[in-house]
Amino acid sequence: MTKPTFTGMHTVAVPVTDQERSKALFERFGLETRLDTELQPGFRWIELALADSPTSLALVQTGPQLPVGIDTGIRLTTPDARAAHAGVIELGLDAGELLDWETAPLMFSFTDYDGNRFYVSQA
Repeated sequence: MTKPTFTGMHTVAVPVTDQERSKALFERFGLETRLDTELQPGFRWIELALADSPTSLALVQTGPQLPVGIDTGIRLTTPDARAAHAGVIELGLDAGELLDWETAPLMFSFTDYDGNRFYVSQA
C-alpha cells in the first residue's frame, strides 16, 4: 500500500469584493478570525474557522483570476437547519428552499453577498 500524499486539508479560499463585510458575516455565523494580515502589499488574507476545526475559510480579494459568484462546494453543518435557514434569510442573504427529505438530513444552500454558494445540512 502506498503512503498517502496528503494528510489533511487546511484552508479553502473564497473570493469576495469586500473582505471586511464578508468577515463580519462569517463571524456572525460563529467562525472565529484566526489570521487577518496583509501578506504582501495589496493582498490581505483573512482566515476564519469554527472552534476546534482544523479546516479554515480564507476570504481573499476578488480579481481577474479569482471571480466571485462561485459554487464553493463548502458544506457547513448545524444542529438546527430551520433556525439557520431563518437566520440566513434574516441577514438578507439568498437562501434556497429548505429540503426535508426522508433519506437525508434537513438541508439548504445560500449565497453570500457576492453570490458565492454555500451548503448547510443538519448534523
